[in-house]
Amino acid sequence: MSGDKIIGVIPARYASSRLPGKPLVDIHGKTMIQWVYENASRAALPDRIIVATDDDRIVEAVESFGGQALMTPESLASGTDRVAHVSGLFQADIWINIQGDEPFIEPEEVDQVAKILTDDLDAVMGTLVKRITDVDELLNPNTAKVVVDEKMNALYFSRSPIPYFRDENNPVQWISSHCYFKQVGIYSFRDSFLKKITEWDVSSLEKTEKLEQLRILEKGYRIKLAETEYDPVCIDTQEDLERVRKMVIQKTV
Repeated sequence: MSGDKIIGVIPARYASSRLPGKPLVDIHGKTMIQWVYENASRAALPDRIIVATDDDRIVEAVESFGGQALMTPESLASGTDRVAHVSGLFQADIWINIQGDEPFIEPEEVDQVAKILTDDLDAVMGTLVKRITDVDELLNPNTAKVVVDEKMNALYFSRSPIPYFRDENNPVQWISSHCYFKQVGIYSFRDSFLKKITEWDVSSLEKTEKLEQLRILEKGYRIKLAETEYDPVCIDTQEDLERVRKMVIQKTV
């Protein structure tokens, strides 16, 4: 076992119901996993970045561009479980779970989510939030909304628009009258807490909303938040992939 202060892990499953082999799709000469790895590696705080996968083809792809990848059991249910598995092989104080389907992830966001725990020694888990300014996004059940307290802790996560504006029927007015947040899918964990949460059963709220962060809140722990301007571009479908390919062309023109 080796020791580092902060390690970033990119979980990368080969199977995907909507886009099979997603980590290895080509985006203008690079696989998606290479885009994520290289951008995450530009962050200042992590001592290393590791891809945690269930497929030899992904390991070979990562090693071909000089990255580090580890095989993890195919049976692991979530990205957090893959990060926890890697934590049994390396020693670190803080672990960062980096989404493997966001090719344009900014290194500043990796540092920002790590700083949540380096700046607040009592916090055991952190994630980022961004203000919602679009009504369609507010109403979209694929967007995880979060209610924030005065100390930037998460009160609740939901696929529904929360808080519900009881006295106003027009959602456009909701956004102009109240600050709504969505969660940006990157997490930081203290080592001991990461190992603890993967031993818990799926919680009732987690089953209902299909949001694993609710397991932590339901157990009575707090999730510390930081606001970011980063707006993730996720690839889940072939349509998303084509959109990202066009974005790369626009960035290079």
